[in-house]
Parts: sequence; structure tokens; C-alpha cells
Amino acid sequence: MFAIIPRLAGACLALSLACGSASAEELVIGQVAPLSGVLADTGRDMVLGARVYFDYVNDHGGVHGRKIRHVVKDDGYQVAETVRLTREVIAKDGALALIGFAGTGNVAELLAQKVLEQAGIALVAPYTGGEVLREPFNPYIFHIRAGYADETEGIVNQLVMLNMTSIAVMYQDDPFGRAGLAGVEAALKKRNLKVAATGAYAKNTDEVAQTVRAIAPANPQAVIMISVNKSTAAFSKQIRAAATILQLVNISVVNPTELARLIGTSNARGIGIAQVMPYPYSPTVAIVKEYQQAMKRYAPGTEPSYASLEEFIGAKVLVEGLRRAGPNPTREKVIQALESLHAFDVGGFTLNFSSDNRIGSRFVEITVIGKDGRLLR
Repeated sequence: MFAIIPRLAGACLALSLACGSASAEELVIGQVAPLSGVLADTGRDMVLGARVYFDYVNDHGGVHGRKIRHVVKDDGYQVAETVRLTREVIAKDGALALIGFAGTGNVAELLAQKVLEQAGIALVAPYTGGEVLREPFNPYIFHIRAGYADETEGIVNQLVMLNMTSIAVMYQDDPFGRAGLAGVEAALKKRNLKVAATGAYAKNTDEVAQTVRAIAPANPQAVIMISVNKSTAAFSKQIRAAATILQLVNISVVNPTELARLIGTSNARGIGIAQVMPYPYSPTVAIVKEYQQAMKRYAPGTEPSYASLEEFIGAKVLVEGLRRAGPNPTREKVIQALESLHAFDVGGFTLNFSSDNRIGSRFVEITVIGKDGRLLR
């Protein structure tokens, strides 16, 4: 797939990274993430988790003697910037593989423009559960998290078990939000129920007053939120002032610490959040213990979070792929190595990939923000 045409050999040797192979000195891993904008706090955690694991690997000799260079670019959660910067990290920086992008619409646009396909490059652990990125099968994206359909099924199941059948949906008006909405609708339909009310808000804003007005008159028992930190915080505070809601639940993309900071612990208390990774605050699982120890060494004073743990795990998966790709890895070899990770146990959390499967996990559990702003299982 990446054989060099003889007359272009000199050019490709000069630009070896752009041709999809690693340099003799380093392995370049690219990450385009939202370090500014409404998802900045999550983006910083995502980058931190990957960086901490790469730092650990580099301190232990790298991969086949080569150090990992983690190239990070800020897309501000803007789709056009995601595409532009991904092309840049591939062509200019010569990334061997990619890790930890955010946004269903952002990654979907990479697929629409065939950015990953044209480069023949793997994207590991994107921070999205959008079904549009999973069906139809795409060989370039390796998901380590459950999809939004899995999350919303788990949330609806929990609510119905608590005898809550009047359920509304607040969602971001983009592919991410609509994917979540579709998941809720499907989960309710299985139980012969319908969505009680819906309210959408524009991406990259926390202007949710209209969303509240759309949902409050229905006075639902519960609202499932398909939204990010700032919009979730704003909606949670406003809907509780406008209606009697028994339960608010969001999918896994929000940071409970950030919610508590934005609206106070009293307003954040009781909000449910679906999770697709092991609980990062207690070292009862081997991978969490490894993560906490690495965080203390390479990011002292930094609080654990689901987002940083997720990309720590994603980095561990990617590094295993780099190892299996051998001492002379190419983008194609990395993809082949990643799909060989059958029942790969990262430490009490197992991921399954194959030549025809890129969904590594369907694990979902529901947590709740406690009175001190921390999550309770």
C-alpha cells in the first residue's frame, strides 16, 4: 500500500514521515483537540492523559528504542479547524498515527473528506460515541468507548427501572446531539414509549433559554442531556428553576468537576452521568492504579478525570499497536497491528478489535454527582 515508486524514492526518503513511515529517531503521534472554546477543559484532560502515558513510555526506552513525539493542535471544537489541522499534522508533522480527537461532527467531516483514508492513517480513541462513525464500518477509527446508542440505552433502562417513563431530551443541534437523540428514541421505542419533549441548542454556545422553554411545559420526570460542559451547566440550572424535574442525566462527555465549578455543587448535585470507562478516582482496577501512579509522577497536583483516563488507555492501546508494528512501522502496519488486539486487557478493562471490528468496548455504567461535587457510583 505504501510502496515507493522508484523515481520518487529520493523525495520520499527526504520526506519519510509524510510517506507514512517513522524516522529513525522518533514516532510522531498527532492529536487535534479542543484546547479552547466550550470543550476546552475536557480537551486539556484528553491531551494530558495521552501525554502522561507517552512520557511514561519514553522514560522506559520508547518503542523499539524510538521516543514518541506527541504533536498537539487546538481546533477549538470547530469542524473546519479539525480538518485543516489534521491535514497539517499528517502532511507537515508526518504523524504515524492519530489519537483522541473530539466531536462527532468534527470526526465525521474527516471521513466525509476522506482525510484518514487518503493518508491511510489510524485514529485511536476519539472522544465521541456517534454511531455515524461506527456504521458503516470504517477501518481507520479504533473506538475504545461504547457508542451513544449504548449509553442512551443504559440511561433509559435505569430511568425506566426507577419508574420514570416521561423522558425529555435536550441536545446539541449537530451530528453529536442528533446521534444521542436517535439513541434515546430507539431505547424508548423498545419499551413502547416516546420522547416527552425535545429542545435543541446551537453548538459552541451555552444559550439554552429557548431549549428550556421547549421542554419545561411538558414537565417530564427526567431529561436526558446530549450536551457538553457549559451548555449542560446552563440548562441544568435553568430547567430546575422552570420545572419540577426528578432526574437530569447526561452522556459521558461532560466533566462533573467542571459542572460543579460552573453552577456550584448544590446545583450540580444529583445530576447523573453515564460513563464508558472505569471509575478513575479509586485504584480498585489495575489500569486505574497505573494511571494514578503515572499522573502523580508526570502531572503532579492534577486531579484524575474520566477524560484523561480515557486517553491514557487510548495511548496504551496505540503504543501496543506501535510495538506490534515492529521496529520499522508504517501507517499500514500500525493499522494491522491494532486490529490484532483481540481481547486486549489493559488492566482490568478489556478491548476487542479485529479485521472487521473497530468497536473495542460497550461498557456503560451510571454515576451521580454527590454533595461535594464528586461522582458517586
